[in-house]
Amino acid sequence: MGSLGCGFQFSSRRKHFALIQYRLTGTPWDCRSIFISISRMKKKEETPYKFKSIADAHREFGLPGPKHPLISLINGEQEGVTQIPSGTHVLNFYKISYKPNLRGRLRYGRDYYDFNEGGLIFAAPNQIMGKDVDQSVACEYSLFTLLVHPDFFIGHPIARQIKEYGFFSYSANEALHVSQEEKETMLSIFRMMETELGARLDDFSQGVVISQIALLLNFADRFYHRQFLTQKVASHDITTQLEAHLQIYLNNDKNMGKGIPTVQSLAEVVHLSPSYLSDMLRSLTGRNAQQFIHDKLIDKAKELLTTTTLSISEIAFILGFEYSQSFSRMFKTQTDLSPLAFRKSFN
Repeated sequence: MGSLGCGFQFSSRRKHFALIQYRLTGTPWDCRSIFISISRMKKKEETPYKFKSIADAHREFGLPGPKHPLISLINGEQEGVTQIPSGTHVLNFYKISYKPNLRGRLRYGRDYYDFNEGGLIFAAPNQIMGKDVDQSVACEYSLFTLLVHPDFFIGHPIARQIKEYGFFSYSANEALHVSQEEKETMLSIFRMMETELGARLDDFSQGVVISQIALLLNFADRFYHRQFLTQKVASHDITTQLEAHLQIYLNNDKNMGKGIPTVQSLAEVVHLSPSYLSDMLRSLTGRNAQQFIHDKLIDKAKELLTTTTLSISEIAFILGFEYSQSFSRMFKTQTDLSPLAFRKSFN
């Protein structure tokens, strides 16, 4: 690190940047100018590249243009992908990839579980990819990659249904790892789509392919539930960890006024994406992550209502609610009683 005489410390790279500017302009830069320029440069570097169309993706993969502008199924064995996107990028369409050698990457909290039959990774439009992803996962060879623009689904129920699948917002480390039997099921669907898309498209083709995509998603949903259930021990450890975290958070006076714990903050505790955590809890307990938080808030509220003389407003503040009305509304929704009525029932 070095100083440019203005009280701020700069890395050698940033100092070098300032010196280059001085040589080009002949004018020394003040600290504020340096900070502004570096911030702009950093922002430009961090801006992810956006693939606006499937044709853009084909060009990036080094492939010829797609047969259909709204859908493409890339066979990694036959089409010879010559390159993959580098750095962070955003897709303007859905992406489903089957990676045959995706092994040992299923993460629950800080633990990893080994699978050897590959897995599927799902991405939704406008989801940033390539950031904080294990490069061995991101760069792993894909046997099949399905790219589908949302417009392909217009006029069909799947346009709404596909948004209900939480696994489109899971991270790459939360891929669907499949057994041998499950792998064959998924590959058979990909091959059916490949046959249909490879033939001459007619009035029935879109409906047939959409049905095949719906089938693929239904099986993926089913297999993810199996994945949650087969890792019950690890999942139980996560649930226990979350309960302990919330208990400590709610009992710590320093957290008063900081707000209600969020699903995002809870997910960070166990190193999972919010969507994966929520779906895992729903599969195991019947309650999603938000409901899990609310349950713990209600338990703490009942304790305070029955063991202290604190006012409803004071209890709401302790639990992180900005307005006592919001607390009262949630409490009544959960218990069918107002906080005051609940307290009176114990007197």
